[in-house]
Amino acid sequence: MSRLRVIIGGTVLAVLAAAVPIAVMVYATWDRAVSVEQQRLHAIAERSLRRTEVSYQEALAALKSAEATVLPACGAEHIQRMQTLVMTTPSSDQMGYFEGGKLRCTSWGPFLRDVDQPTPDHVTSDGVGITVDVRPEAAGRRPMLSIMYGSYDVLVDPRRFVDVIVDPDVRLALASPDGRLLTQQDGMDPTLLQKLLREPGEGLDRDTLYASARSGEWLAIATAPRTALAATFRQQAWLFVPLGLLMAAAGAGLVIWLSRRRLSMRGELRIAIRRRELYLHYQPIIELDTGICVGAEALVRWQRPDGTQVRPDLFIPLAEEAGMIAAITDLVIENVVADMRELLAEDRSAHIAINLAAEDISSGRALKVISQRMAGSGILPQQIWLEATEHGFLDIDRARTMLAAARRAGHSVAIDDFGVGYSSLQYLQQLPLDALKIDKSFIDAIGTESATSPVTPHIIGMARELGLWVVAEGVETEAQLAYLHSQHVQFGQGWLFSRPLPRDEFIAFHRKRQQQYGAAREHMQNPRSVPFEREQAGEE
Repeated sequence: MSRLRVIIGGTVLAVLAAAVPIAVMVYATWDRAVSVEQQRLHAIAERSLRRTEVSYQEALAALKSAEATVLPACGAEHIQRMQTLVMTTPSSDQMGYFEGGKLRCTSWGPFLRDVDQPTPDHVTSDGVGITVDVRPEAAGRRPMLSIMYGSYDVLVDPRRFVDVIVDPDVRLALASPDGRLLTQQDGMDPTLLQKLLREPGEGLDRDTLYASARSGEWLAIATAPRTALAATFRQQAWLFVPLGLLMAAAGAGLVIWLSRRRLSMRGELRIAIRRRELYLHYQPIIELDTGICVGAEALVRWQRPDGTQVRPDLFIPLAEEAGMIAAITDLVIENVVADMRELLAEDRSAHIAINLAAEDISSGRALKVISQRMAGSGILPQQIWLEATEHGFLDIDRARTMLAAARRAGHSVAIDDFGVGYSSLQYLQQLPLDALKIDKSFIDAIGTESATSPVTPHIIGMARELGLWVVAEGVETEAQLAYLHSQHVQFGQGWLFSRPLPRDEFIAFHRKRQQQYGAAREHMQNPRSVPFEREQAGEE
């Protein structure tokens, strides 16, 4: 990548780094405003429930008192008693006495017309019947709520149940727990109200913010227009937007700093390759059934003269962009042969995996370098395992040719970091492969609720169907190891077994594992216990 492209890319990223935090903070401000308003509506709905419960208990107390009265039915004393109860019960407008399913008298006096006792629309846990939309003549045919207990009922103006002091833009409704509407204030959206009666909750639709509260006997719904969010949004903005501006400034500054460092790092890397500041660590690969170390993945490291380490995820992409990756591949191959020739000659079942870049796959030159370096070293071709990520298979025709040549030469080939790209299945079907390495992100998801957790067994099953060996990357816990055992995964690597080791430490680790677990492997009696051995005859 040219210096101009780095500068342009850095500028674009700096703008994004400034814009994204501000956008995130604006969204967070809006989300917080919605949350605050929903909490306000929920509190109002809770107040409405409490008001309803008070009114209901007042009416129920009056009904129980009437039911306990022993007076001649509908006599003067009886009617006066009902009048007294109505006058001392703020929520009651009228009390009635029923006998034989007919209204005999009310707190207004004897009732001579033939009026049936109403059928309850809802029965509470107290055994109290509630009937909606009763229209008595004494109330001017205005809709009333009948609360019935025993032989008596009281009529209540349903508006009293939602008679709560709230902001002018808030509207309330009251229903039974099963969604039967008892009363509502004017101005509520009927479509939204019906939806909330079926599915109470909190939310925001195109025009209205809403919340609900529920008790054992009642359901209260509160709504407010979307415009009510404006004032709350402005209030919350004073908290969130300044933080977004600070984050934007920090993000833009970080991108500028990284861009400048990237520009300067290019020259450093070129010098580091020339001065051979790059070296290798070896990540052990463990045969899971036996526990022995069957080899390692060679990992390149860079230490500056001042002792500071540069992460591979920084300098490897830079080397690919700057055309220096071939030199790094050559250095890795040279060091693997120099470091491991004694161990690989001593243990023919061991192998070392070398990562190839996209350029190595496309050009095929890495095979010639490996062949030249191996000549006279005593290392067998099957002891060098070649790994490539999906990025290296962009030109799939060239990749197929190169990998087929590698396998004819005796090397085993694996696809690295499997599952993180978009065309993994395509590569498995079209390329000559021996193994796949499951990316660490899928191993981390084992035993979790992560969205990638169900994918892991499918990857393992797919590899098994295609006859590929499976290596699990990034194994860090015993639970992960137990799961991989249950899925019959053959190999694993990760910090549960060992961190990446310098040459001498890895050789000691390998020999110690051989002594500890070698006997277990002999008892396996598995003709393919050596990783990735293949019959060479008949392969393309």
